[in-house]
Amino acid sequence: MPSWSNKDERMYEHIKESNRERGIKGKRAREIAARTVNKQRREEGRTPNKTTQGTGNPRRSLDERSRDELYNIARDRKIRGRSRMSKGELIQAIRH
Repeated sequence: MPSWSNKDERMYEHIKESNRERGIKGKRAREIAARTVNKQRREEGRTPNKTTQGTGNPRRSLDERSRDELYNIARDRKIRGRSRMSKGELIQAIRH
């Protein structure tokens, strides 16, 4: 898969400059911009990563996502006991 597209580069520069205008220093502004662009790419399924810190491609069904992705969805929804759940149990808890 290719790295960042021209659109990704433009988005990165725009976010970086926006952060600097709000008073965020250079290194932190670059980090925020890069994380934002990478998250966008990950959500669109444009990254080769099999494991992710995110919730996976939203166009994929829950059954196709990894346990880690399901765990992150459960964490976002504040589902209790998620750390002890299997992939199937996480899917069931998310659906309810």
